[in-house]
Amino acid sequence: MNFLSKNIFISLILALIPAACFADWELNLPRGVTPFSQDIYDLHMYVLWIVCAIGVVVFGAMFYSIFVHRKSRGAKAANWHHSTKVEVLWTVIPFAILIAVAVPATKSLIMMEDVSNADMTIKVTGYQWKWHYDYIGEDVSFYSTIHKDSNVTRQRGSKLDPFSVDHYLRDVDNYLVVPTNKKIRFLTTAGDVIHAWWVPALGWKRDAIPGFINESWALIQEPGVYRGQCAELCGKDHGFMPIVVEAVPEADYLAWIAEKTEEKALVINDSKALERINSVALAEGKKIESGE
Repeated sequence: MNFLSKNIFISLILALIPAACFADWELNLPRGVTPFSQDIYDLHMYVLWIVCAIGVVVFGAMFYSIFVHRKSRGAKAANWHHSTKVEVLWTVIPFAILIAVAVPATKSLIMMEDVSNADMTIKVTGYQWKWHYDYIGEDVSFYSTIHKDSNVTRQRGSKLDPFSVDHYLRDVDNYLVVPTNKKIRFLTTAGDVIHAWWVPALGWKRDAIPGFINESWALIQEPGVYRGQCAELCGKDHGFMPIVVEAVPEADYLAWIAEKTEEKALVINDSKALERINSVALAEGKKIESGE
Protein backbone atom coordinates (compact mmCIF):
# COMPACT_ATOMS: atom_id res chain seq x y z
CA MET A 1 0.00 0.00 0.00
CA ASN A 2 1.60 3.27 -1.13
CA PHE A 3 1.58 6.52 0.84
CA LEU A 4 -1.47 8.03 -0.92
CA SER A 5 -3.55 4.87 -0.61
CA LYS A 6 -2.63 4.56 3.06
CA ASN A 7 -3.77 8.12 3.80
CA ILE A 8 -7.05 7.55 1.94
CA PHE A 9 -7.65 4.36 3.91
CA ILE A 10 -7.00 6.13 7.23
CA SER A 11 -9.31 8.98 6.24
CA LEU A 12 -12.12 6.54 5.44
CA ILE A 13 -11.68 4.77 8.78
CA LEU A 14 -11.82 8.09 10.67
CA ALA A 15 -14.92 9.10 8.74
CA LEU A 16 -16.70 5.95 9.95
CA ILE A 17 -15.95 6.62 13.63
CA PRO A 18 -19.09 7.89 15.41
CA ALA A 19 -19.11 11.56 16.27
CA ALA A 20 -19.69 10.65 19.92
CA CYS A 21 -16.08 9.50 20.09
CA PHE A 22 -15.02 13.12 19.62
CA ALA A 23 -17.52 14.57 22.11
CA ASP A 24 -14.74 16.12 24.21
CA TRP A 25 -13.09 17.71 21.17
CA GLU A 26 -14.21 21.10 19.92
CA LEU A 27 -12.66 22.70 16.89
CA ASN A 28 -14.98 25.68 16.65
CA LEU A 29 -15.29 28.72 18.89
CA PRO A 30 -17.41 27.86 21.98
CA ARG A 31 -20.76 29.62 22.18
CA GLY A 32 -20.40 30.61 25.84
CA VAL A 33 -23.04 31.37 28.47
CA THR A 34 -23.33 35.16 28.30
CA PRO A 35 -25.09 37.44 25.76
CA PHE A 36 -21.74 38.88 24.71
CA SER A 37 -20.09 35.48 24.19
CA GLN A 38 -23.04 34.35 22.08
CA ASP A 39 -22.87 37.57 20.08
CA ILE A 40 -19.17 36.95 19.46
CA TYR A 41 -19.94 33.39 18.37
CA ASP A 42 -22.57 34.62 15.89
CA LEU A 43 -20.12 37.22 14.55
CA HIS A 44 -17.44 34.56 14.24
CA MET A 45 -19.74 32.27 12.23
CA TYR A 46 -20.92 35.17 10.08
CA VAL A 47 -17.36 36.13 9.16
CA LEU A 48 -16.39 32.47 8.71
CA TRP A 49 -19.12 31.92 6.11
CA ILE A 50 -18.07 35.10 4.28
CA VAL A 51 -14.46 33.85 4.18
CA CYS A 52 -15.61 30.43 2.97
CA ALA A 53 -17.68 32.04 0.22
CA ILE A 54 -14.70 34.13 -0.88
CA GLY A 55 -12.53 31.02 -0.93
CA VAL A 56 -15.06 29.08 -3.02
CA VAL A 57 -15.39 31.91 -5.55
CA VAL A 58 -11.65 32.61 -5.84
CA PHE A 59 -10.45 29.01 -5.98
CA GLY A 60 -13.42 28.02 -8.14
CA ALA A 61 -12.52 30.69 -10.69
CA MET A 62 -8.87 29.69 -10.55
CA PHE A 63 -9.45 25.96 -11.06
CA TYR A 64 -12.05 26.65 -13.76
CA SER A 65 -9.56 28.82 -15.64
CA ILE A 66 -6.81 26.21 -15.26
CA PHE A 67 -9.06 23.42 -16.57
CA VAL A 68 -10.97 25.18 -19.34
CA HIS A 69 -8.19 27.42 -20.64
CA ARG A 70 -5.34 24.95 -20.49
CA LYS A 71 -2.75 24.89 -23.23
CA SER A 72 -3.57 21.33 -24.32
CA ARG A 73 -6.97 22.56 -25.49
CA GLY A 74 -5.37 25.21 -27.64
CA ALA A 75 -6.15 28.15 -25.37
CA LYS A 76 -4.11 31.30 -25.89
CA ALA A 77 -3.56 34.02 -23.33
CA ALA A 78 -5.35 37.30 -23.94
CA ASN A 79 -3.14 40.27 -24.59
CA TRP A 80 -4.49 43.14 -22.53
CA HIS A 81 -3.27 45.13 -19.55
CA HIS A 82 -6.11 47.37 -18.39
CA SER A 83 -9.82 47.08 -17.58
CA THR A 84 -11.68 49.84 -15.78
CA LYS A 85 -14.60 47.52 -15.11
CA VAL A 86 -12.40 44.92 -13.37
CA GLU A 87 -10.61 47.57 -11.29
CA VAL A 88 -13.95 49.01 -10.13
CA LEU A 89 -15.19 45.52 -9.22
CA TRP A 90 -12.13 44.51 -7.19
CA THR A 91 -12.33 47.82 -5.33
CA VAL A 92 -16.08 47.99 -4.64
CA ILE A 93 -16.58 44.33 -3.70
CA PRO A 94 -13.84 44.19 -0.98
CA PHE A 95 -15.06 47.55 0.35
CA ALA A 96 -18.62 46.23 0.62
CA ILE A 97 -17.38 43.08 2.38
CA LEU A 98 -15.41 45.15 4.90
CA ILE A 99 -18.46 47.29 5.65
CA ALA A 100 -20.61 44.17 6.05
CA VAL A 101 -18.11 42.87 8.64
CA ALA A 102 -17.34 46.19 10.33
CA VAL A 103 -20.94 47.09 11.24
CA PRO A 104 -21.74 44.01 13.40
CA ALA A 105 -18.16 43.98 14.78
CA THR A 106 -18.54 47.59 15.94
CA LYS A 107 -21.85 46.74 17.62
CA SER A 108 -20.13 43.89 19.48
CA LEU A 109 -17.30 46.16 20.63
CA ILE A 110 -19.77 48.75 21.94
CA MET A 111 -21.69 45.99 23.71
CA MET A 112 -18.47 44.67 25.30
CA GLU A 113 -17.57 48.07 26.79
CA ASP A 114 -21.03 48.89 28.16
CA VAL A 115 -20.73 48.28 31.92
CA SER A 116 -23.62 50.57 32.83
CA ASN A 117 -26.62 49.45 34.90
CA ALA A 118 -24.71 46.63 36.60
CA ASP A 119 -26.46 44.78 39.42
CA MET A 120 -23.24 44.12 41.34
CA THR A 121 -19.48 44.72 41.19
CA ILE A 122 -16.60 42.34 41.84
CA LYS A 123 -13.00 43.51 42.04
CA VAL A 124 -10.48 40.94 40.73
CA THR A 125 -6.84 41.36 41.73
CA GLY A 126 -4.08 39.14 40.39
CA TYR A 127 -1.06 38.15 42.46
CA GLN A 128 1.79 35.70 42.02
CA TRP A 129 0.19 33.17 41.94
CA LYS A 130 -3.37 33.54 43.11
CA TRP A 131 -6.47 35.66 42.67
CA HIS A 132 -8.21 37.91 45.16
CA TYR A 133 -11.95 38.59 44.86
CA ASP A 134 -13.70 41.48 46.57
CA TYR A 135 -17.50 41.72 46.39
CA ILE A 136 -18.00 45.48 46.48
CA GLY A 137 -20.74 46.44 48.93
CA GLU A 138 -21.10 42.95 50.40
CA ASP A 139 -18.15 42.87 52.83
CA VAL A 140 -17.05 39.56 51.31
CA SER A 141 -13.53 39.00 50.03
CA PHE A 142 -11.16 36.05 49.78
CA TYR A 143 -8.17 34.59 47.95
CA SER A 144 -8.46 31.79 45.43
CA THR A 145 -5.49 29.51 44.75
CA ILE A 146 -4.91 26.22 43.01
CA HIS A 147 -6.50 23.26 44.79
CA LYS A 148 -4.19 21.45 47.21
CA ASP A 149 -4.62 18.08 45.42
CA SER A 150 -3.36 19.55 42.15
CA ASN A 151 -0.64 21.49 43.93
CA VAL A 152 0.71 18.39 45.69
CA THR A 153 0.49 16.22 42.57
CA ARG A 154 2.32 18.70 40.36
CA GLN A 155 5.40 18.81 42.58
CA ARG A 156 8.50 17.13 41.22
CA GLY A 157 9.00 13.75 42.80
CA SER A 158 5.44 13.43 44.11
CA LYS A 159 4.96 10.20 42.10
CA LEU A 160 1.20 10.86 42.10
CA ASP A 161 -0.91 10.20 39.01
CA PRO A 162 -2.36 13.47 37.59
CA PHE A 163 -5.21 11.48 36.02
CA SER A 164 -6.36 10.53 39.53
CA VAL A 165 -7.01 14.18 40.40
CA ASP A 166 -10.33 15.72 39.36
CA HIS A 167 -9.81 18.77 37.16
CA TYR A 168 -6.05 18.56 37.52
CA LEU A 169 -4.49 22.06 37.53
CA ARG A 170 -7.93 23.54 36.79
CA ASP A 171 -9.50 23.53 40.25
CA VAL A 172 -9.22 26.01 43.13
CA ASP A 173 -9.87 26.08 46.85
CA ASN A 174 -12.41 28.94 46.72
CA TYR A 175 -14.83 29.35 43.82
CA LEU A 176 -15.98 32.75 42.59
CA VAL A 177 -19.72 32.38 43.20
CA VAL A 178 -22.04 34.67 41.21
CA PRO A 179 -25.80 34.81 40.57
CA THR A 180 -27.33 33.94 37.22
CA ASN A 181 -29.25 36.49 35.13
CA LYS A 182 -27.58 39.42 36.90
CA LYS A 183 -25.29 41.92 35.16
CA ILE A 184 -21.95 41.69 36.97
CA ARG A 185 -19.32 44.42 36.61
CA PHE A 186 -15.75 43.20 36.95
CA LEU A 187 -12.89 45.53 37.95
CA THR A 188 -9.61 43.85 37.06
CA THR A 189 -6.20 44.89 38.38
CA ALA A 190 -3.01 43.38 39.81
CA GLY A 191 -0.86 43.77 42.88
CA ASP A 192 2.56 42.82 41.50
CA VAL A 193 3.04 41.97 37.79
CA ILE A 194 0.74 41.83 34.76
CA HIS A 195 -1.79 38.99 34.78
CA ALA A 196 -4.87 38.29 32.66
CA TRP A 197 -8.23 37.02 33.95
CA TRP A 198 -9.76 34.70 31.37
CA VAL A 199 -12.81 32.44 31.48
CA PRO A 200 -13.64 31.34 27.90
CA ALA A 201 -17.33 30.74 28.64
CA LEU A 202 -17.75 34.46 29.48
CA GLY A 203 -16.48 35.49 26.05
CA TRP A 204 -13.72 37.91 27.02
CA LYS A 205 -10.28 38.24 28.63
CA ARG A 206 -9.07 41.21 30.68
CA ASP A 207 -5.49 42.16 31.47
CA ALA A 208 -4.77 42.75 35.15
CA ILE A 209 -2.20 45.56 35.30
CA PRO A 210 -0.72 47.05 38.50
CA GLY A 211 -1.94 50.61 38.97
CA PHE A 212 -4.71 50.29 36.37
CA ILE A 213 -8.30 49.06 36.55
CA ASN A 214 -9.93 47.48 33.51
CA GLU A 215 -13.71 47.15 33.38
CA SER A 216 -15.78 44.35 31.89
CA TRP A 217 -19.12 42.69 32.51
CA ALA A 218 -20.93 39.40 32.31
CA LEU A 219 -24.49 38.19 32.58
CA ILE A 220 -24.39 34.43 32.98
CA GLN A 221 -27.60 32.83 31.78
CA GLU A 222 -26.98 29.20 32.70
CA PRO A 223 -26.08 27.80 36.15
CA GLY A 224 -22.86 25.83 36.15
CA VAL A 225 -19.15 25.78 36.84
CA TYR A 226 -16.93 27.59 34.32
CA ARG A 227 -13.17 27.28 34.35
CA GLY A 228 -10.39 29.51 33.11
CA GLN A 229 -6.87 30.58 33.97
CA CYS A 230 -4.33 33.37 33.88
CA ALA A 231 -3.61 34.17 30.23
CA GLU A 232 -0.55 36.39 30.65
CA LEU A 233 2.91 35.02 31.41
CA CYS A 234 3.52 36.22 34.97
CA GLY A 235 6.36 34.11 36.35
CA LYS A 236 7.37 30.56 37.10
CA ASP A 237 3.95 29.48 38.38
CA HIS A 238 1.94 31.20 35.67
CA GLY A 239 0.46 27.85 34.62
CA PHE A 240 -0.87 27.23 38.14
CA MET A 241 -3.32 30.13 38.45
CA PRO A 242 -6.67 28.53 37.57
CA ILE A 243 -9.98 30.38 37.76
CA VAL A 244 -13.30 28.77 38.64
CA VAL A 245 -16.60 30.65 38.41
CA GLU A 246 -19.72 29.02 39.81
CA ALA A 247 -23.01 30.52 38.63
CA VAL A 248 -25.99 29.71 40.85
CA PRO A 249 -29.60 30.90 41.12
CA GLU A 250 -30.05 34.18 42.97
CA ALA A 251 -31.53 32.52 46.07
CA ASP A 252 -28.51 30.23 46.41
CA TYR A 253 -26.18 33.17 45.87
CA LEU A 254 -27.83 35.21 48.63
CA ALA A 255 -27.57 32.22 50.97
CA TRP A 256 -23.87 31.90 50.11
CA ILE A 257 -23.29 35.62 50.77
CA ALA A 258 -25.01 35.31 54.15
CA GLU A 259 -22.86 32.30 55.03
CA LYS A 260 -19.64 34.10 54.07
CA THR A 261 -20.66 37.19 56.01
CA GLU A 262 -21.38 35.10 59.09
CA GLU A 263 -18.04 33.30 58.78
CA LYS A 264 -16.23 36.64 58.61
CA ALA A 265 -18.11 37.94 61.65
CA LEU A 266 -17.10 34.84 63.62
CA VAL A 267 -13.46 35.32 62.65
CA ILE A 268 -13.59 38.97 63.71
CA ASN A 269 -15.21 38.09 67.04
CA ASP A 270 -12.61 35.37 67.67
CA SER A 271 -9.83 37.85 66.87
CA LYS A 272 -11.28 40.45 69.23
CA ALA A 273 -11.66 37.84 71.98
CA LEU A 274 -8.04 36.78 71.50
CA GLU A 275 -6.90 40.41 71.69
CA ARG A 276 -8.79 40.90 74.96
CA ILE A 277 -7.24 37.75 76.43
CA ASN A 278 -3.77 38.91 75.39
CA SER A 279 -4.41 42.38 76.85
CA VAL A 280 -5.53 40.94 80.16
CA ALA A 281 -2.57 38.58 80.29
CA LEU A 282 -0.18 41.39 79.46
CA ALA A 283 -1.71 43.65 82.11
CA GLU A 284 -1.48 40.93 84.77
CA GLY A 285 2.12 40.34 83.82
CA LYS A 286 2.90 43.99 84.35
CA LYS A 287 1.16 43.95 87.76
CA ILE A 288 3.17 40.97 88.85
CA GLU A 289 6.35 42.74 87.78
CA SER A 290 5.40 45.92 89.64
CA GLY A 291 4.45 43.93 92.76
CA GLU A 292 7.83 42.27 92.75
